[in-house]
Amino acid sequence: QVQLVESGGGLVLPGGSLRLSCAASGSIFRLLDMGWYRQAPGKQRELVAGITSGGSTNYADSVKGRFTISRENAKNMVYLQMNSLKPEDTAVYFCNAALTRTAYWGQGTQVTVSS
Repeated sequence: QVQLVESGGGLVLPGGSLRLSCAASGSIFRLLDMGWYRQAPGKQRELVAGITSGGSTNYADSVKGRFTISRENAKNMVYLQMNSLKPEDTAVYFCNAALTRTAYWGQGTQVTVSS
């Protein structure tokens, strides 16, 4: 079983930055593919960024060049650095962990980009 706890959300002005963190429990973190998803009101949950157990990354087109996902296996942590934030980035951001066919989710953290 893997438990995920996100932190770092909040209210930020357009053009600002935030760093989200996700702490994972358990001893298999290094084997997990990790990802950040987001869900805006009235919209489906979408993948924002992912990082495999081997360190390969992928991003949604809408965040390429602005967001960076990283992981720190020694601390069981994954991060999402978000720069040049836009109002359309406003959503609840969820941390996801996957191993074979099993997926785990955090409770989410709210990010609001507004002036």
